[in-house]
Amino acid sequence: MAKDNNRRGGRGNDETPEFADRLVAINRVSKTVKGGKRFGFAALVVVGDQKGHVGFGKGKAKEVPEAIRKATEQARRRMIRVPLREGRTLHHDIRGRHGAGKVVLRTAPQGTGIIAGGPMRAVFEMLGVQDVVAKSIGSQNPYNMIRATMDGLVKEASPRLVARRRGKKVSDILQKSGGTAPAEAPVADTRAED
Repeated sequence: MAKDNNRRGGRGNDETPEFADRLVAINRVSKTVKGGKRFGFAALVVVGDQKGHVGFGKGKAKEVPEAIRKATEQARRRMIRVPLREGRTLHHDIRGRHGAGKVVLRTAPQGTGIIAGGPMRAVFEMLGVQDVVAKSIGSQNPYNMIRATMDGLVKEASPRLVARRRGKKVSDILQKSGGTAPAEAPVADTRAED
């Protein structure tokens, strides 16, 4: 029972209490052998600190608790850092893709909540996002949905990161993003006429 409590949020002595984990899917697989069938289990787990770090992992074993433990360890090793605006939402809209799984992640105003389905919701909850609108287009396989979501989150860039990359100040980046749209419109019109 100790391992079952570990899965639901209780922590042992060997683990750091700052990470939360969420079991997304368990799959039972069987192998037919001469004497009958041998069953195994595959687990998909999302781990995060709810402050901008998230990771996912999968584990396979003969028993469910061992598969969950392996998945959790892999998720902790593969965590990524995602910049959040005001600590509650994404900085900009993103599209993520993995195989046939496609997701659209959109920033949302305060009070919106997490509008996302299934595996994507687990990723956002472990990441610490409070307001987001997400839509899965394509594959409903939880593995592909989580990989597509992570692909989108890796692409996210904060204004500070963009400013550092361009060698400018954050105020210049934020100022230009609001004022460049009308200036670019005539350029698009002249290209259309050619």
